[in-house]
Amino acid sequence: MYTRAVIGGALTLLTGAVFVVAACNGGRATAGTDTLARGTWGGENAGAIVGDTIAHVHIGCTFGDFRPPVALDQEGRFNVEGSYMLRAFPVAVGPSLPAVFTGIVNGDRLTISVAVNDTVEKKLVSLGPVTVVLGREPRLGPCPICRRPGEMRRGLERRPSGFRRFEG
Repeated sequence: MYTRAVIGGALTLLTGAVFVVAACNGGRATAGTDTLARGTWGGENAGAIVGDTIAHVHIGCTFGDFRPPVALDQEGRFNVEGSYMLRAFPVAVGPSLPAVFTGIVNGDRLTISVAVNDTVEKKLVSLGPVTVVLGREPRLGPCPICRRPGEMRRGLERRPSGFRRFEG
């Protein structure tokens, strides 16, 4: 198992990568926003659905959750703990693993990375950074995205029913 120092160092590097990518895209969070906006965020091979009680993130055929509301700093950055499923498609194989989600909001764009403490393989896994856009549908190729956050948590063997846009 990784020590806090090793995980902390890896998270620092990952956080730096997210901020460098976001800085290259220019600017800051939309004026007046102090929390991560609710709604569907989509991009190539990535997506996020942020609701009142759960935020659900897909990067490729993997997914994870964290609890909103998520406070943004003055530069639109956040860093929150959650859980992540690395082995999610075509058959979900647990367990859900501890993870840290790091992101920066720039207008309607969110650049996010996830650091997963893979306690099964005994290694730290970095996903991203990826950029998603608020109001855009995720495009994940062969991997389904959950349209209701937490749905895959209640029944990992079930596929999401329909491809309804998440509104709540």
